[in-house]
Amino acid sequence: MHAWHDVTPGEDLPLEFTSIIEIPTGSSVKYELDKATGLLKLDRILYSAVFYPANYGFIPQTFAEDDDPLDVLVLCQEPVAPLTLVKSRAIGLMTMIDGGKKDHKILAVAVNDPEYASFHEADELPVHRLAMLRRFFQDYKQLEGKSVEVDQFLPASAAIPVIEDALQRYSAARRRGFLPK
Repeated sequence: MHAWHDVTPGEDLPLEFTSIIEIPTGSSVKYELDKATGLLKLDRILYSAVFYPANYGFIPQTFAEDDDPLDVLVLCQEPVAPLTLVKSRAIGLMTMIDGGKKDHKILAVAVNDPEYASFHEADELPVHRLAMLRRFFQDYKQLEGKSVEVDQFLPASAAIPVIEDALQRYSAARRRGFLPK
């Protein structure tokens, strides 16, 4: 089974979806989907003294503007093991410019986590939590000599067209037989 191609993105799209976790909260290890096999590969150990502030992964059967599956940050109480499926709900959107390309990050909560399940909008979270999430992406590539631009978090309504577009781009690319390996 291929994590990107064979896992359904969910039944309650676009607001609720399945996330596939690549990196657990608290990790400084950057795992990334190996597009050819569907397994995870070690991309790098982060150069900076930082760690992922949320479980990080992607929505299956999506194709984002950066030519990767659509990224998702899933907030929940615990670190989630890589390649775990998590029923998630979008609560916001953060967009970065990384390497000259738009790199959207869907901010989501784990629907089955009682501490986070009641959140429906990013601005319901503590201000400091949002600042930490944004700051991570501003800093994590700095010691690699790379810079990124990071926008403020937008509401859940801004995430919906990004998710829909990534689902449509994937479907179109798959029909044409054009998905990167």
